[in-house]
Amino acid sequence: MADERGALTEAPLAPRYYLENFRRLSEVVEAQYGDMLSAEERHWLTAIASCSDEAQCLLLRLLSRVGPEFRLASLNYPEIGALEQPSAELAEAGLLLALDSLSAEQALRLYTRAELLGVFAESLGLPRATSKSVLAQAMSAPEAELEPEPLDYYRLLQQRFPERIIAPLGADVLAVLQLLYFGNRRQSLTDFVLSDLGIQRYYPYQLDRARRRFVDRGSLDEYLSLAQFGDVLEEALEAGDEDALLHLAEVLAQHPVNYDSSRSRRDRLCNRLGRELERRDQLSLAESLYALSQRHPARERQLRILERRGDYESALRLADTIEQDPRCEAERDAQLRIRPRLLRQLGRPAPARPRDDFPRRDLCIDYRAEPVELLAAESLTGEWHQVHYVENSLFTGLFVLAFWEQIFAPIAGVWMNPYQDAPADLYEADFLARRASLFKERFQALDAGQLQAELLQAWDRYQGYRNRWLDWRSIDRALVATALEHLSANTLQAIWQRMLFDLRENRSGFPDLIAFGGEAPGWCLIEVKGPGDKLQDNQKRWLRFFAEHDIPCQVAWVTWRDD
Repeated sequence: MADERGALTEAPLAPRYYLENFRRLSEVVEAQYGDMLSAEERHWLTAIASCSDEAQCLLLRLLSRVGPEFRLASLNYPEIGALEQPSAELAEAGLLLALDSLSAEQALRLYTRAELLGVFAESLGLPRATSKSVLAQAMSAPEAELEPEPLDYYRLLQQRFPERIIAPLGADVLAVLQLLYFGNRRQSLTDFVLSDLGIQRYYPYQLDRARRRFVDRGSLDEYLSLAQFGDVLEEALEAGDEDALLHLAEVLAQHPVNYDSSRSRRDRLCNRLGRELERRDQLSLAESLYALSQRHPARERQLRILERRGDYESALRLADTIEQDPRCEAERDAQLRIRPRLLRQLGRPAPARPRDDFPRRDLCIDYRAEPVELLAAESLTGEWHQVHYVENSLFTGLFVLAFWEQIFAPIAGVWMNPYQDAPADLYEADFLARRASLFKERFQALDAGQLQAELLQAWDRYQGYRNRWLDWRSIDRALVATALEHLSANTLQAIWQRMLFDLRENRSGFPDLIAFGGEAPGWCLIEVKGPGDKLQDNQKRWLRFFAEHDIPCQVAWVTWRDD
C-alpha cells in the first residue's frame, strides 16, 4: 500500500504471485506482439494455458531455477502441494520431459558427492573420502576405462533413489516472452516488477502496437542474434580464447544492423569487444569496431589509439569533431585532457587548463556517528533559516515535475509494458533528439507561465506515481515550494538544459545541501566534503557551471574538532 505521500508500505505477496505475474506478462506480450510470435511460441502459450494452476506454478518454478534437470522428490512448494499430478499433467501437455537416462554430467549436477560415492565408489575403485572433482573425473572417463561395461548411471541411481527425474521444456520460449515484455535480457520472472502491484502506482502512458519496441519478427531475430554474439564474447573471455575474439570481431564488423531496436546492443558489443582487442594490441580491428559504435567511449578509444600510433594530426581532427559535437560529458572531458598532449607533439602551443578555484568555507564540528552532510547542515542552521540535505533529489525532482509529460511521451520503442518508471531510452544519446520539439514547446510554455504554480500543480497531479528520478519520500511539497520561491526561472532552465545534454551523467553531482534565508540572494548550494574526501569529476563540472552562471555555491570542507 501507499500512504498519503506515496511512501510505500510492505504488503505480503500472495503465495502464487508469480503465476499472476506470468499471466500479466503473457497478456501484454500477446496484445503487443501476438502477430509476430512463432508457431512454437504460440503452441507453448496455448499448452500452458490449458494446464491447471498447480501445473502452471510448477513449470514456472522450475523454469526460474538453475537446472535444467530436477529430482521431483527433492522439490517442495507448499503453495502447490503434491507434485506428482502437476508433473504428470505437464508431461502430457508436452511441457515437461521425464528422463529415462542420465549422463555423468547430469548425475553430477543432480546428486551429492556422498550419494554418488555410495552408489559408484566400488565400481570406480574410489575410497569414500574422494573429492567431487576426482569423482567427476572418474565418472566422465572413457567407456574403455569402465570395463567390463559402461556404468548405467540412471538405472543404478534409480535402484538406490527411486524417483522421477524431470526437465521443464520451453525455457527458450519464456526467454523470448520476457525479452518482449521487458525490452532487455537482464530482467526475468525472478525479479518481476509486478510483485509490487497493488503497492505502487504506475503512470498510464500510451502502450500500443504502433509504438512497440520490436516492429516485426525480423527486428526481434536481429536483436537475438546480437545477444548470441554477446554470449559468445563472454564465453571467449572466460576461456581466454583470443582466436575466438578475433573471429567474433571479424563477423561482427560484417554483421548489418537494420533496426533501431538493435543499435544500442550492437554499440555496447562493439565497445566491449573493441576494448578487449585493444588490450591485446589488435588496434586495427579494435578501431574498426569503435568506428561502428555511436556510443561512448567509442570515439575516445579511437582518439587514444590514434595517439598511441603517433598519428597526431588525425587524432587532433577527431578531438576537434568531439569538441564541436560531444556525445556526453565524459567524452568532452577526455578530449580536453588529450588535446594538450597532441598539440605539444605537433609542436604547437598547448594552453594550460585553468585551475579550479571554487568558493570555499571551512567547518570545524564535533564528530558524531552520523552522515557528515547532516552534521554540516546542523552547524549551518545559525547562519541560514533553513538548511536541507537534498543531494541529487531536489533538482532531479524539479526536472521531473517540469517535464513529466515529455518524459512519458508516446515515443516508439520505449514503452514495453504498463509497469515502467521511465522510458527505456532515458539514458540513450538520442533521448532529447527524439523529443526535441516537445521539450522546446515545454520550455517556451514555462517561460510564458508561472513556474512555481506550474510545478506545484504538477506535484499535486502526479504525486504518488512511480518515477525513477523522483522519490516522493526524499523531498516534500513544502521544500519544492520554498525552492521555487528562491530559484529564478532562468537558473532552473539553465540547469535543466545542462541536464538534458547528458541525463546519465548530469542527473548526479549536485551539491549535498541547499540553504535558504541568508543574505542576498537568499539561498546557496553547499557541497560537503568530510576529512579525506575529494571532489568527483561530475561535482567539479557542476561547480564550474554554477560559477559560469552566477549560481551561489560553495564547498564546505569539514574537519573534526577533536582532531
